[in-house]
Amino acid sequence: MENKERILEKATDLFMRYGIRSVTMDEIAAQLGISKKTIYQFYADKDEIVEAVVGQEVKRNELECAHCQNDSENAVHEIFMAMQQTEEMLKGMNPLIMYDLEKHHPKASKKFKDHKHQFLFKAIKENLQRGIDEELYRPDINIDVVAKNRIESIFMGFNPDIFPHSRYRLNDVLYEIGYLFLYGITTMKGRKMIEKYIQKNVQKNKHGLYE
Repeated sequence: MENKERILEKATDLFMRYGIRSVTMDEIAAQLGISKKTIYQFYADKDEIVEAVVGQEVKRNELECAHCQNDSENAVHEIFMAMQQTEEMLKGMNPLIMYDLEKHHPKASKKFKDHKHQFLFKAIKENLQRGIDEELYRPDINIDVVAKNRIESIFMGFNPDIFPHSRYRLNDVLYEIGYLFLYGITTMKGRKMIEKYIQKNVQKNKHGLYE
């Protein structure tokens, strides 16, 4: 593996575990057994590393969204698959990473916000239209308004001022927000799908299995 790839991989691992702000260039170098000078041959500064990490994670998220869209049975199932993927991601992620990104790395934060307001917004709108076509979502919903609400409510769960990490488990918050979203937009047919997938999750969790 090339040094640039190794640096990016190690930085991603450290940022996810400890948050961005607490990880220094010295620590990345020490973990890799190289000098800071070597890192600077590939990245001008920590900001550039953070931006590269965000770019990598954005591409990964786009692939995961495509998987949810293509492999799901219906629109409700697509949301459940997305929530399960988020749960898996959060197992190795320090929730402070979102706060650190916004407060200390504006260029990388903008890259993530562009992804959020363009790619994710489009993906959610497509899911909403799919659900309406499948008669799982109410036909009278305002797709733009509901999509924007969905995006903002997801990321509200990461806000430590609203949900302090010492009091709330992030996965529990995001599932609760997800259920509120689904119950608010589904038809009776859609609600039966919600109950079906909740029950499947309960059974899988009992056996330690995930989709």
